[in-house]
Amino acid sequence: MSETPRVAIVTGAGSGIGRAVALALLNDGYAVVLAGRRHDALAETLASAGPQAKRGLAVPTDVSDPKSVDALFARTKETFGRLDLLFNNAGTGTPAISFGDLTWEQWKGVIDVNLNGAFLCARAAFAMMREQRPMGGRIINNGSISAHAPRPGSAPYTASKHAITGLTKTISLDGRPFDIACGQIDIGNAVTPMTARMAEGVPQANGTIAPEPRMAVEHVGQAVVQMAALPLETNVQFMTIMATKMPFVGRG
Repeated sequence: MSETPRVAIVTGAGSGIGRAVALALLNDGYAVVLAGRRHDALAETLASAGPQAKRGLAVPTDVSDPKSVDALFARTKETFGRLDLLFNNAGTGTPAISFGDLTWEQWKGVIDVNLNGAFLCARAAFAMMREQRPMGGRIINNGSISAHAPRPGSAPYTASKHAITGLTKTISLDGRPFDIACGQIDIGNAVTPMTARMAEGVPQANGTIAPEPRMAVEHVGQAVVQMAALPLETNVQFMTIMATKMPFVGRG
């Protein structure tokens, strides 16, 4: 396992987009460290990888806990010796709630995972990539369509994803001397448990409830593999992948 030339960490790998990306990377020949809160969910992801699972390593991780993140990256270095790719994906949200009714606990719970967790993982990856030989690597942050436009009642999630864009740009700039490329993938309506409600109808900006088209989550995995396949002197700074007919472009 330690001789595998490309090593990736995928956070939030126990379900949804993280699972799809972890499987796509395994199928592309990566050794993949799967991080997530629940060991059983990570094990399910590996079980669905078939023979490629032998190149996977499940490491239960709470990305909002600095010690847990440190342990994740120490385990990766101990097992594989280097890191070529971080897919910074772990995230959470709240039910739709008007801004005036939002509690501190709801706000902090989302920011701790979506923004602070992304920072902790990116910082650890940056340090590892800067120090390893050969130097460098790639960080891909999951920004979401919410990095561009909010949904009604989504203040914590939208604020966290707008902040991810600033984090991506800063890492991209600060990474230049160390051959660290950083890009962002903004995903709209991939089929996951989190988007199941969209098929039945979700609030729109005009106050109506309407169903929204979704796309296969496997396409997100393929897109991340494409971004990661580029040489480090080339970077996809931002990619938007979305269901073609979702209400985002224009007036919906």
